[in-house]
Amino acid sequence: MPAEIIDGKKIAQELREEIRAAVEELKSRYNVVPGLATVLVGDNPASVSYVSAKNRACAELGMRSFQHTLPESTSEDELLSLIAGLNADPLVHGILVQLPLPRGLSEDRVLRAIDPKKDVDGFHPYNVGLLALGDPVFPPCTPAGILELLIRSGTQVEGAEVVVVGRSNIVGKPVALMLMQKRKGANATVTVCHTQTRDLAFHTRRADILIVAAGKPQAVTGDMIRPGATVIDVGVNRIGYTEAGKAKLVGDVDFESAVQIAGKITPVPGGVGPMTITMLMRNTLRAARLSLGLNLDD
Repeated sequence: MPAEIIDGKKIAQELREEIRAAVEELKSRYNVVPGLATVLVGDNPASVSYVSAKNRACAELGMRSFQHTLPESTSEDELLSLIAGLNADPLVHGILVQLPLPRGLSEDRVLRAIDPKKDVDGFHPYNVGLLALGDPVFPPCTPAGILELLIRSGTQVEGAEVVVVGRSNIVGKPVALMLMQKRKGANATVTVCHTQTRDLAFHTRRADILIVAAGKPQAVTGDMIRPGATVIDVGVNRIGYTEAGKAKLVGDVDFESAVQIAGKITPVPGGVGPMTITMLMRNTLRAARLSLGLNLDD
């Protein structure tokens, strides 16, 4: 029997309705509108698309967006000066610098320049440290979205054997940290695999929950999956074009073989992707609440 499809679009929409209601309450009770500043350096087409989607999400949820588009020739000092201004702007609650940056600009220095209280991507070392301690203010957006997919799809996480394929700072490491924490919706036993792992299939076949963020198309196939496991496919890979001329997208999991083995699985597209921007919106709401000294999760 084919696996149950975890519908990321549907779950993201449910979350957005909750966020929209919380934004309206913040406006009515405190006259505060959550504001997100996006900074785009250069004209990378994928980055332009991502930033546009984030600004559209702000408008949809009743938030303010402040887009700053800079030429590729922007110096690091100019970029850091802009960030300093956004740090000081009371209307800006969250700051997102779209990555990757053009060559010659230090992503590390730029990300460290963002006020940790406005770091809605969760990339500042201060926020990474809080995440490691199990008390994150701004959990990284994609890992946070993965946890929501697991919880809202009814997947048993506590006590589960989780295998994460990939150890990036954006997905692999933080999602492993989040899943091992002693709290509701986590409390799992986590194994992290990477490019130097011997016999990857040995580990993936043990997993009750398999999270694949390998950055390689169809790296995990159906015969590498434990029957009935929940499979979260984080990958988005373009491998040509459809007959209609659109980019053909596939994940890091071979969906056609995996769907026959797994118990639950996310599709690509329509799985993890819609959750990432939604969690960014939730972090921006949390940043606005933080600026008022309110409980972050009410």
